[in-house]
This record gives sequence, C-alpha cells and structure tokens, in this order.
Amino acid sequence: MSHEKTRIVFVSGLSGSGRTTAMGALEDLGFYGVDNIPPQLIEQFVDLCAKANPPVRNIALALDAREAAFLKGFPAVVQAIRATGARADVLFLDCADEVLVSRYRETRRVHPLSPAGTVEQGTLRERALLGDVARLADYVLDSSRLNIHQLRDAVVRWATGEGKPSVVTFVSFGYRYGIPPAAELLFDVRFLRNPHFEPLLRPKTGLDRDVADYVLEHERTQELLERLGGFLDYLLARYDAEGKAYLTIGIGCTGGRHRSVAVATAMAARLRQSGREVNVQHRDLEKEP
Repeated sequence: MSHEKTRIVFVSGLSGSGRTTAMGALEDLGFYGVDNIPPQLIEQFVDLCAKANPPVRNIALALDAREAAFLKGFPAVVQAIRATGARADVLFLDCADEVLVSRYRETRRVHPLSPAGTVEQGTLRERALLGDVARLADYVLDSSRLNIHQLRDAVVRWATGEGKPSVVTFVSFGYRYGIPPAAELLFDVRFLRNPHFEPLLRPKTGLDRDVADYVLEHERTQELLERLGGFLDYLLARYDAEGKAYLTIGIGCTGGRHRSVAVATAMAARLRQSGREVNVQHRDLEKEP
C-alpha cells in the first residue's frame, strides 16, 4: 500500500535527554504519538492510520533502549516504511553524560537500564544499545544546554522546516570564577587594556559609559570587534542552515566586570542590527572588584 502522503517521525535518544518533551511538541503540531510499538506491527499500524476517516498522515513513534527487539530490527523497519513512499525521519536526542547525571540526581529517579547501579552505568549501556539508531538519525539534537521550552522550540523548528535564525546568547564572565558550562564558543579578551588599573574606573563596570568607552575605543578592541564580527557572521550563516536553534557565546576577562561586559554588550548590539534575536547575561557583574 502506498503512503506517499504519510510522514512518520521516529523519536529516540538517551533517557533524560528530553524524549517525552519532543513527543509532546510533535503531538502539539498534530502528530499522532505512540510509544514503543512492536516493530512487526509498525507497517500494519501505518496502514490502519491511512485507512482511518479522516486518514492519519502525521505519526510520531517513540522508542528507547528498553525495547531491544525493536532496536535490532529498526534499520529494516525504516527502510520498509520508506519503500511505501512515506517520509520517515529519525530524530535522536543526545545529551552530555554529566548533564544526564545531574538531571537524574535532581529528580531522584532511577535509570531504567541500571535500576540497581549508577546513572553513569545505565547511560553507558544505553549509548551502546542506541548506537545504530543514532547513526540513522536525520537530525541529532543535543539537549545539554536547552531548557524545556528551548527544546520544544528546537523540535518544532526542525519538524516544520522553519528557517528561523539561531538565537544567540552572549555570556560575559571572569576566568577567575571558572568557565560557564553552557558556553559553546569561548573568546578570551584579557589582552585588551584593563580598566581595573584605572582608580576612577575600577569600581565601575562595563555597563558604565566611561568604562565601555575606555575599552571599546582602543584600536586593539576595534580590530577585535571587526574580526570577531566577521567570524560570527560566517559561523551563524552555517548554523542557521544547519537548523541550530540556540548558540551560547562566552566572552571572558579576568574578573568579568569590565572588558568582557563591554565587549559582550557591543557584540550583541552588532548582531541585533541584522535582526537576529540576541540575549546578554553578565554572570560575574556583581562580584567584588
């Protein structure tokens, strides 16, 4: 039976990575969601959906590592579905191990593949079991740095094919307090002249006009802004094409109060001029100078 008008999204990923959230986002888009249907029943299920009145054309099927029989036959299932003319996409949700461990600790839940062991052991086993699924994925979404709303937004963008530009967040910080774990790109601006050594400027921050002018009007900073702006224009065009929903950029100086604040604010203003959605966070602004 031909299913040329049918679209099926297989949703898989590591436990704790947001599979339930992704399924909810697809269901809100009108997909009919089913969890862990046996592989031998999928083609029959798709046929039944096509014969329904009205026909069910958009289907989301969730699968996890607990269904070992499904995983073994999964590549053949996808191939068979596509042979009917249906569009079959595989969405795989990934997440950093340390983030998964933190999420399980916060919720006090037991990892499904390690009920008597550790979350780390369960995650390691799950990665091995889901290896073939991950390799078949049409889209791998890393949820490590996304909250639940950002994850839903990213899934909706991918599913609908919306070409919305990546949302950029600049985070200014001080290296003495550590690197922000959410930052995907890091730029060190400690080579710029430092207002900390100017007695009148030291108590102020990069949000004050005289401090910002002191940092930004220097020839070295002007060159940095020009080169960094061109580099980000190059990267963001490619992130947009890839469908990356969010990008976090860290700008660091020694204490996180002067140079990094001024540069992050200036870069954010530059990107906003192009119409891009940009957020700014000054992590260490309130630290003692």
